[in-house]
Amino acid sequence: MPETPSGPRAPYMDVLDALLAEIKGKRPGEPISSESELCERHGVARMTARRAIGIARERGLIETRWGKGSFVAPAAGSGNEDD
Repeated sequence: MPETPSGPRAPYMDVLDALLAEIKGKRPGEPISSESELCERHGVARMTARRAIGIARERGLIETRWGKGSFVAPAAGSGNEDD
């Protein structure tokens, strides 16, 4: 994996990038990948996937409903968020 000029990227950043791409391809209210799906797909620990989901939630891109999962938030499809 290539390194950035400032050094290697944290694994949660790669998961976050994939999650942001997934969100852009969905409509508000649609479910996103679960923590366990992200862990399996990216080969990361649950806390790494949870951190990526938490950042997307803090940015207002997803909403998490306890016991139901995480869903694309209204107006999240615009994708105007910067890293």
